[in-house]
Amino acid sequence: MSHIVEIAYRHKTFEMRITDDGALELYLDDCLRKRRERGAKEPQYVWTNIELEWEEHHYIEARYWASTGLLKVTVNGDLLLERTLQTTTEAD
Repeated sequence: MSHIVEIAYRHKTFEMRITDDGALELYLDDCLRKRRERGAKEPQYVWTNIELEWEEHHYIEARYWASTGLLKVTVNGDLLLERTLQTTTEAD
């Protein structure tokens, strides 16, 4: 099951995507910045560094625990989003 979580931070739009094959992707302004395949170790981790204003750098990090569905996103170490995503699907 895929998930898309949209995040607004200042004047930027981020998306965290969990793909059908279990990869974690970080998009900034509709551009894929990082992708981490699902593996045996948790959490999956992606990051990017952006400049929002003149020389004002922000470090965006996302961690995803597939076993529990927990997604945490931080900016410069401060929690921006914490959400548990549905990890199972019901049979039709």
